[in-house]
Amino acid sequence: MLDAQFWPFLIAITLLSMSPGVDTLLVIRNTTRGGVRDGVITSLSICCGLFVHATISALGISLILLQSAWAFNALKLAGAAYLIWLGINGLVSAWRGRGLPVDAMQSERQAVPLWRPLREGLLSNVLNPKTIVFYMAFLPQFIAPTDPALLKSLWLAGVHFVIANLWQIAIVFMVGSAGRWFGSRRFARTLNGATGTVLILFGIRLALERQPG
Repeated sequence: MLDAQFWPFLIAITLLSMSPGVDTLLVIRNTTRGGVRDGVITSLSICCGLFVHATISALGISLILLQSAWAFNALKLAGAAYLIWLGINGLVSAWRGRGLPVDAMQSERQAVPLWRPLREGLLSNVLNPKTIVFYMAFLPQFIAPTDPALLKSLWLAGVHFVIANLWQIAIVFMVGSAGRWFGSRRFARTLNGATGTVLILFGIRLALERQPG
């Protein structure tokens, strides 16, 4: 698996993982809402979705989705709706001032069920058609015709899983530290409001994008 194509893949996937996007926003939002535990679980569940996309890409289902306008649009709208729903939740949390002040953060974190960040992270990734398109366009560049497509795709997704988690969990701990330093109600409401707004804008942009090709 460590062939000549691996190192270009490693460099590219590292740079892409560090690019801010929906995953980063969701990790930040859930960390401020439920603490480091929620942030780590969100990161792990987001990255678990990579194996779903790698399998879909390897089996050629992505090609079917791209060639079928209604299937692609249905998936796109489902992903967009979910992002908007997450964003609205962030705005509601900002309005209610959830997650702070600091001396109340522990009780607020305990009130968040474990399945909630797990579900949010996984669905945010699996319902994102951009990830399907990305994996379909990106992974084949690093898979030789003689390679077992499914096995190689899962291996590359595993590398992506590790790199993305290292970066996102580092963000979780940075946000967790910032929460202890700047853990005011105003800070929580501002951050929840900002991330909620951006998630809604991401969802609207995704819904309005044309089908590729």
